[in-house]
Amino acid sequence: MQELNHAQIAQRLDQLTELSVALGASHDTDLLLERILLVAKSITNADGGTLYRPSADGRMLCFHLSVNDTLGLHLGGSSGKSADIAPVPLSGERGEPNLSSVAAYAANMRRSVNIADVYHADDFNFSGMRAFDQHFGYRSQSFLTVPMHDHAGELLGVLQLINARAPGKGAITTFSPTDQRFIEALAAQAAVVLTNQSLVRQLEELLEALVNLINIGIDEKSPYTGRHCQFVPELTMMLAEAVHETREGPMALFRMSDADRKELWLAGLLHDCGKITTPVHVVDKATKLQTIYDRIGLVDTRFEVLLRDAEIRALKQQLAGGDPDALRERLLQEQARLREERDFLRRANVGGEGMLDEDEQRVHQIAARRWTDPDGVEQPFLSADEVANLTVRYGTLTAEERAIINNHIVMTVRMLESLPWPKHLRHVPEFAGGHHERMDGKGYPKGLRGDEMSIPARVMAIADIFEALTANDRPYKTPKTLTEALQILGRFSLNGHIDPALFDIFVRRKVYLEFARRHLDPAQIDEVDEAAIPGYTP
Repeated sequence: MQELNHAQIAQRLDQLTELSVALGASHDTDLLLERILLVAKSITNADGGTLYRPSADGRMLCFHLSVNDTLGLHLGGSSGKSADIAPVPLSGERGEPNLSSVAAYAANMRRSVNIADVYHADDFNFSGMRAFDQHFGYRSQSFLTVPMHDHAGELLGVLQLINARAPGKGAITTFSPTDQRFIEALAAQAAVVLTNQSLVRQLEELLEALVNLINIGIDEKSPYTGRHCQFVPELTMMLAEAVHETREGPMALFRMSDADRKELWLAGLLHDCGKITTPVHVVDKATKLQTIYDRIGLVDTRFEVLLRDAEIRALKQQLAGGDPDALRERLLQEQARLREERDFLRRANVGGEGMLDEDEQRVHQIAARRWTDPDGVEQPFLSADEVANLTVRYGTLTAEERAIINNHIVMTVRMLESLPWPKHLRHVPEFAGGHHERMDGKGYPKGLRGDEMSIPARVMAIADIFEALTANDRPYKTPKTLTEALQILGRFSLNGHIDPALFDIFVRRKVYLEFARRHLDPAQIDEVDEAAIPGYTP
């Protein structure tokens, strides 16, 4: 055994310092572990080394990486080669700690093991190592085994170095106490980095799980929004990637890092989280008269009363000596008119693209009819609230209900801005909260203009509209075909609603078609004449 001089110690300290910097900058755990093993081998001038990681259930030490200079072996890690090496049990059949394997002993006892010559060591079972030597014609001699544990005592791995070589001579020697201390310091440093990476990964997984939890809540509350919460993030990322790959035009400089992608994906998942506060009878309002139930049934009942009253009145007139044939003809005409009015209100109750002025006037005319309620009190046939709902021109929502729906984005922004986002996710509230803004400043909730909005927020606006137009699970509308949806988006690109440059990429890169093939009903995927799309030049 030869102790190190000052220059050699300084060189090792430099290697540890360089490794510290590399460990802090690395986010790839496998490459990080390989770097740790190679530096440990270099520091100690070892001929080979192996790294073990605990199994998911913590019962085994599993082979992860092995290198050996003499044999030219490099298994695991960046080599891409795997080895059929049996894992090492950490405990016996009765749960007692395994102390016969040197790697398991180091892990269980949390203690380094430094062996000068394994062929003269009786404390451990080295039958596997002897079989390895015989197979490869190798001679294992000195072993240094160092466990890696985190701050809570959890096992992270075991580092094992083989055959220390004397500097300059190449002769096999023992690992010195200084070697052991350096490797223990390296293992402790590596454990801190691995623990930090694990904690960050767990926190990211927890955050995404909480986001999915919110979406599950929205989905359970309203099955008509669950698909939207899943597909908008996907379509957002598809369009964002297409913009990222664009090399000309107004979006030529837009680029995303992996961190940017994670941030935008998370924002997409959260873009409608405020809907968890929206009353379900508004979110799911399939007809104009629907609240918790569809009130068209009440209107039908009133028509039944009028039909009954007409028949009773005709019978009374017949008993009073009226002409039966004339009375019957008049009754049939009156009942036909009532049934036609009932059918008209049923049609009016279904939301559409636009209600005609004459249909709106007819609702008011029918509302002016009188009927006698169960208490014998004469009432207008339709209440003021029913008239207001039945005369909604577009869709099924009144102005008040539309305001409630629109408030979901206000709640989304409030909810997201209340969270202490880390620096790499600080744009999530802006991305998620900006998908209802417009290029001309007429959007909500903040009335931002195009130059005040980030590109990812403008991307999400297009994804949100296209998904809503083509969704086939909405109770208040029929899904649009590709041609119909692109016609609407094209007009939006011309009237200041969406970004025309992004819409151009959406069409030119056929993002719409890729999404359609994944998720739309085949009946919606018609032949699109891109030259006929408003605002788009092929």
